[in-house]
Amino acid sequence: MSIPLLQYKPSSQNQRVEGYEVSSEETPRIYRMEDSPNYSDIQQLIWAGYRQVFSEHEILKFYRQENLESQLKNRAITVRDFIRGLAKSEAFRRLVVETNSNYRVIEICLKRLLGRAPYNKDEEIAWSIKIATLGWGNFVDALIDSEEYLNNFGENTIPYQRRRYKGRPFNLVTPRYAEYWRDAEDKNRHKWGDINNFMDMANSASIRTVTHTPVSTANIEIPDMTKQSEPQGIPVSISTTASFPLR
Repeated sequence: MSIPLLQYKPSSQNQRVEGYEVSSEETPRIYRMEDSPNYSDIQQLIWAGYRQVFSEHEILKFYRQENLESQLKNRAITVRDFIRGLAKSEAFRRLVVETNSNYRVIEICLKRLLGRAPYNKDEEIAWSIKIATLGWGNFVDALIDSEEYLNNFGENTIPYQRRRYKGRPFNLVTPRYAEYWRDAEDKNRHKWGDINNFMDMANSASIRTVTHTPVSTANIEIPDMTKQSEPQGIPVSISTTASFPLR
């Protein structure tokens, strides 16, 4: 008996409300099977699926799933099944699943398969339990078969980022380099002044002992700087046109 998904409260994110943005070049293009009557259109739809699931950075010939492509071209499977197959492929497992923690994997999959970021940490924990109890394949099925997926993308639409507020598009974020990954790399790199090297830096500092010498002000003579008399002689103006002496 599988553990039901834990309850979590959805946060108020921009994709949950109607947008008022004016369409621009950053607006995602929606790819549907109904809009792909010929071979070239279907080919564009297939590559749109690769870009969405694998990221723009990771589209390589090695990752292609030719069996899935062939079935989709022959209408033997739906677009939803094509996305399901990409997410369950060995290439996706090696590229994303095996190189990240469960929380990071959930974040990537929600962005790539549902078109939105995780609501909060509670949702990440809830889906992480699903991965631990059901396994990777059943986790993908839970997302693809969810009511949220069907309501937004249905059977024949490639998932897309539903609304973009700020930051890079979801399919441009490289899956391997999350913040914790970069932090782990930094810990293995020696950086002078880093907090991890503070004790070594403190121990290497040389300390000079200064001997205190008291000084008495009783015998200090202060010279008399007051003027005793007026200066002798008559000052002369530096101006050649002046006809009178200056004092």
